[in-house]
Amino acid sequence: MITEFSSLYAGYIDLGETGEDTAPVNERLYSNERLASVFTKAEAMARRMDTLGYDTLWFAEHHFQREGYECIPNILMLAVHLAHLTEKLRFGCGFNVVPAWHPLRLAEDFAQADIFTRGRVRFGVGRGYHTREVESFGMPMLDQEANREVFEEQIDIVMKALTQESFSHRGKQYTLPPPIPYRGYELKELTLVPRPFSSPIECWQPIVSSSPRGIDFMVKHGFKGFVGGGAALLAEGPVRAFQEAQARAGVETELGENLCLGISFHLAETRERAIREAEPYYQEHAKLFGPLGFLGPLTDEQVEALGKRGGVGRSGIPSLEEHCERGSWYCGPPDGLVETLVGIGKRYPGLNAISAQSAVGTPESVILEQLEWFAKDVIPAFR
Repeated sequence: MITEFSSLYAGYIDLGETGEDTAPVNERLYSNERLASVFTKAEAMARRMDTLGYDTLWFAEHHFQREGYECIPNILMLAVHLAHLTEKLRFGCGFNVVPAWHPLRLAEDFAQADIFTRGRVRFGVGRGYHTREVESFGMPMLDQEANREVFEEQIDIVMKALTQESFSHRGKQYTLPPPIPYRGYELKELTLVPRPFSSPIECWQPIVSSSPRGIDFMVKHGFKGFVGGGAALLAEGPVRAFQEAQARAGVETELGENLCLGISFHLAETRERAIREAEPYYQEHAKLFGPLGFLGPLTDEQVEALGKRGGVGRSGIPSLEEHCERGSWYCGPPDGLVETLVGIGKRYPGLNAISAQSAVGTPESVILEQLEWFAKDVIPAFR
């Protein structure tokens, strides 16, 4: 039964105007003032969601995205700040790009954030998908197999550090502690200081490819899964794969259990008006996520078109209206969204968490308006 509602924020920059298909992605260069506005918007969202009764505000961590939208490099620090501006809202650090960290530093930072917020941080991890981002930290991303190998070893270390009183590790990438003499002795085990506030640690990871290896690894560590990207009605493959992986590990669950499902939405009095209002925001969303494969496979010509002014319409990618017809987005009045979510709940009886999110590029005022409307006319149907 769906009972938990959250929203995802990736460091949105307002559109300069709401006309069709505004500036190309590579023109969205950042000044310090614009970057500061991202954090101001995060504060506004957190305060509003806290008063409206949402459960979690999720963040995505990204580095060095000079021409993109996602510009929050350390979401654990941001979570600590926002927790001191709110009373009950939790902050989902989903997802820390693990190859961009040393695993012990990530464990230390989460433990301290967990203490400072008294358990209001939900720990999230991911392998990353921006090649420039991960490779800039000296880790592989172009070589996917090497990336996964590093990620899995790093996660093993992070979870040892967070859950064991003392630990050691001998792997391909890391030897912890290193076999070196220090102060007259050789250390055999490490202890994470400080220890986290929460026990057990609730950890989340996005499910993208649904590969058995990846999902089995999640289940091995007891991770919960986040199926996002606005594909809530098309997500049966990952949802079923996650249930099957839990069964292989001897954990029997209902379909959808231990998952959060993302749905992109825009509310208006009619479906037609909602699509018309959200179309400019969807176009900005497409410029960012289209080349990354989140809107389906694209040709080189389509990717090139998306980077140019007016290129979304010429790229041949599905329109927002087509996405609504497919069920990967929802645009329309609140009662239709309630009906949609009720249908999702029946389809996945173990599901209890929904992340309702606006398209990347949606202005702050519109995001806040949509969150208020959702809280007023959608959430009460599930309480």
